[in-house]
Amino acid sequence: MILYVDDAGIAAPKQEDVEHFVEELRNEGFDLKIEGEFTEYLGIGIEELEDGSCHMSQKGLIKKIIKNTKMTDCNPNWTPSTQVPLASDPEGEPFDQVDFNYASIVGMLLYVSNNTRPDITFAVSQVARFSAAPKVSHARAIKTIVCYLARNPDKGLIIRLNGDYNLQCWVDADFAGLFGREKDSNPKSVKSRYGYVITFGGVPLVWKSQLISEICISTTHAEYVGLTNAMRTLIPIRGLIVDTLKQMDVELHHRPEMICEVFEDNQSAYLLATNQQLSVRTKYFCVKYHFFWQYVYHEEKNLNGWLMVQKCATDLMNADYLTKGLVRVKFEANRKRVQGW
Repeated sequence: MILYVDDAGIAAPKQEDVEHFVEELRNEGFDLKIEGEFTEYLGIGIEELEDGSCHMSQKGLIKKIIKNTKMTDCNPNWTPSTQVPLASDPEGEPFDQVDFNYASIVGMLLYVSNNTRPDITFAVSQVARFSAAPKVSHARAIKTIVCYLARNPDKGLIIRLNGDYNLQCWVDADFAGLFGREKDSNPKSVKSRYGYVITFGGVPLVWKSQLISEICISTTHAEYVGLTNAMRTLIPIRGLIVDTLKQMDVELHHRPEMICEVFEDNQSAYLLATNQQLSVRTKYFCVKYHFFWQYVYHEEKNLNGWLMVQKCATDLMNADYLTKGLVRVKFEANRKRVQGW
């Protein structure tokens, strides 16, 4: 059962089990009503497809965003952002917010991006940084996102199980992506961005795009910080899933229980995570970035490890569209691998 305030979704092998469970709760004093099939939850539509997969979408909220920004007649875009990073634009003209309330639209876009549309996560993360004092250029970036959503407002996330119980994580980073876009005197001009997407059984569970709070001084540093932050999310999820599968009496055939695969496309970060040897060039990394080493499987060093770090080709990096603006061909290929369309 998933519960959010007073809205609950219950899954069981048979409808009779659901009804019996609800009746037991009623006997405990809860005032409950069965709404029917689980086709919508918290504004997220859930549609069963003919091949057995499910399609999660938020077309109602997307159409509301389009209407509230007065862009019902816009020309749809193929991508949600340009390939040029969005900067603070200190000399830019302030946005008067006559056409729409900037913070309100950002809030709705965040809800969409966090639940069913990882394809707009990077673009929304950029515009969200300037909610306090938006400029016209920032409002223009929001309109770019809306024009993209207008092309496929009914699309979202296709849930298609691959039949296993494996966790997989793709991690990517964009080193000093804001360089040349901010003034050299601004520390944020050399900020890097990381992004990751975690899947379970082939289904995206969690994804994120965020600027790295500290200044990274190399590509390896940025990639490794992104890898470490992804591990902080992956490790607790893995523990939760293992406990859940034990309660459900699901047999796990992987050694020792369930193998987690993490895909990294940076050679230096990959070797640092797997060989776990610091050199003169990497000793400046803080200890906090090596905490996950104890979980990494190694045929000689750690036979009890359950975390497998794999080298991934850049053109197959599923987190690529979470760290930077991509050209249409690469963007759509990334979206297809993650979201199924």
